[in-house]
Amino acid sequence: MATFWIYKDSAVEYRWRLTAANGRIVADSGEGYKTWQGVMDAINWVKTYAPGANVKDLTRQQSSDLLNQILKYKI
Repeated sequence: MATFWIYKDSAVEYRWRLTAANGRIVADSGEGYKTWQGVMDAINWVKTYAPGANVKDLTRQQSSDLLNQILKYKI
């Protein structure tokens, strides 16, 4: 079963990581949260919206489209 893990980083901020059943990390918060409620809100957002998330495959676009996507999403 996939599991969200909450921990504190070196800046003493809350972060989360999501592990698969085999223990491998499949996602992480990418940022720290000042409060426990902040990290829980982020986890709940992922749990709510990830099932319906779109996939944007930047490897399958023309180079001009790719550049526009990079600039738009600040990748």
